[in-house]
Amino acid sequence: METLPLFHRIAGQPVIVLGEGDAAEAKRRLVERAGGRVIADPREGIELGARLAFVAHPDDAAAEADAIRLRGAGILINVVDRPALCDFTVPSLLERGPVLVAVGTGGVSAGLAKALRLRLEGLLPPGLGALAEALGRARAKLREAYPDARRRRAALDAALAAGGPLDPLDPDSAGRVARWLAGAGEGTGPSPAEIVLRSADPDDLTLREARLLGSADLVAHEPGVPEEVLLRARADAARQLLAGGAKPTKSVGFVVVLRAPR
Repeated sequence: METLPLFHRIAGQPVIVLGEGDAAEAKRRLVERAGGRVIADPREGIELGARLAFVAHPDDAAAEADAIRLRGAGILINVVDRPALCDFTVPSLLERGPVLVAVGTGGVSAGLAKALRLRLEGLLPPGLGALAEALGRARAKLREAYPDARRRRAALDAALAAGGPLDPLDPDSAGRVARWLAGAGEGTGPSPAEIVLRSADPDDLTLREARLLGSADLVAHEPGVPEEVLLRARADAARQLLAGGAKPTKSVGFVVVLRAPR
């Protein structure tokens, strides 16, 4: 991965947008939709402290000149249709209220990103935003019910799993948040799970195995488990190396044990 995906807050902030035509107008709409202030003059944008700029000149020389000038002022640049000149790229966006899904290809193929986003549009229900808002309102009560962060995360993972009471793909999940919280503490969350790999290819993981790995607080693994599989776990999950069929010795919430391919 050569890029770091981030969500950048620009509400009320100046963002430089240079150029004319459909491409420039699309970037202006994008900035305004996120609450940013569109600035068309580079000098004014620099003086106002802009941190981001979009350059949409059809002429290569003009686009490169503005990119060099703005980058020299410490501003991150996106040059439309010229990935080599970009400090950042703009993903294809899917919105469900506060839920924002961004699909990017690092500027390699905007068409592919769009196609994937359209597939996701049909998959994610309109009520997903309402579920996120309901969970946000319930944050304080959830902390009261599960003071321990690991137990709280395990309970949420179980509730949000496929078929769980708050399954994100179920359009009625938002209406069940209060009822689910009322029963908080009745369960212990997911049990420890063991996955015996069939091969070194992470794509051979079943959907269930991938979900378990993505929910783990601790990934305990044998020496023969490839890094490509370990990367399917959460980035902040702890790891423990197991030798000779040993069992995990750490206790940090939900544990997944990965056994190497036989």
